[in-house]
Amino acid sequence: MTAIARLREALYRSWDALRPPEVAHAHCDIPCGIYDPHEAQIAALTVLRMDQLIAEAPALAADAKPEDRAAYVAKLARYTAVKEQHAERVKHEVRVIWGDYVTPDHAKQHPQLAELVVKILKQSSKARQSTAIADAQDLLKLVQEFAEIFWQTKGAKTRRQPSLQKSGGELVVPVAA
Repeated sequence: MTAIARLREALYRSWDALRPPEVAHAHCDIPCGIYDPHEAQIAALTVLRMDQLIAEAPALAADAKPEDRAAYVAKLARYTAVKEQHAERVKHEVRVIWGDYVTPDHAKQHPQLAELVVKILKQSSKARQSTAIADAQDLLKLVQEFAEIFWQTKGAKTRRQPSLQKSGGELVVPVAA
């Protein structure tokens, strides 16, 4: 480091000691303005798929070997852990879009949006707590509705297309004009 660079660094440190910098508040380190409900939809599809796998798991025989019992329990634990992570991801993605992207004008244009966000958060918890496929399907429907409204706020039309995932279901995607 050159003498000039050392002097500049000392001056900056002195200035910061006398007048500490203010904390900057932004939704991320590099406010990019890029938002998309796609990840929330994929997470909802994952919740649905985990419930399907739990429902498809064959019942364990009463006389199952300990190693078979352990493998069965481990498989269900993995399905449950993934389901819970993705239910939480739905909540995270929706909260970020709601908190960082949605403006008062958006809320005025779509008065059902606030209630829809609350429904998604509650349904994510319900789907997380149960293994009922219907709960996961309801979550997916709510997230799809959210995605349609999101794209409307950007002036885009949407279409539903098959997800092509093992869980089935559809994804709401924007359509280029």
